[in-house]
Amino acid sequence: MATVICHMMASLDGRIDCDMTSHLGSKGYYEALEALKIDTTVEGKVTALHHYASGTYTPIDPTSVGKPEFFKSHDSDKWAVIADTRGTLVWPETDDKNRLCLVSELAPREYLDYLKKNGISYIAVGKKSIDLKEAVRILETEFGSKRIGVVGGGHINGSFLEAGLIDEVSMVYGAGIDGRSSQPTAFEGISESHTVPYKLTLQSVEKVADQSVWIRYTV
Repeated sequence: MATVICHMMASLDGRIDCDMTSHLGSKGYYEALEALKIDTTVEGKVTALHHYASGTYTPIDPTSVGKPEFFKSHDSDKWAVIADTRGTLVWPETDDKNRLCLVSELAPREYLDYLKKNGISYIAVGKKSIDLKEAVRILETEFGSKRIGVVGGGHINGSFLEAGLIDEVSMVYGAGIDGRSSQPTAFEGISESHTVPYKLTLQSVEKVADQSVWIRYTV
């Protein structure tokens, strides 16, 4: 199985708002990301809307695909994956050519046809939500992913953690405090019935750029 690493930057109190963390300096975060030798990144829908997508897709025919399938538009040694359960995001022509959309079987067939027409790879797995375990398997066996970096936001991180798929947590803490209770944290959406914390084993601590600290744990 491919190695899955959750890599995030946060304020000292664990908040991950991108606009906020940009004020703390992101050089250390990106240097750490490069050092991890990630070949595939996975991000959530909210992050995609903020940074990459150009809008939302409204199908004329909402009939779902209803079965697992994937489409590989081309060979690549790097992939930029976006998790979008119902298949709703529109992508600009200038988007990353190695974009891969990860959806559930609820996604409209029409949306998958849109992706294929525009040369965008996709994986559709899971009846009502994305089957992350199967998605990781397909990323490894069909797309060649060996080191997958889950890079936010908090809900996609939490989903991978709850599914037991994260091998390592890599956190870069910036030299600042957010303090706003409304802002997301590195891991969100874990079931309220899970009252025992996920135990980690410390691997290393390193001072990086902008007075940030890079901490690595195995899960």
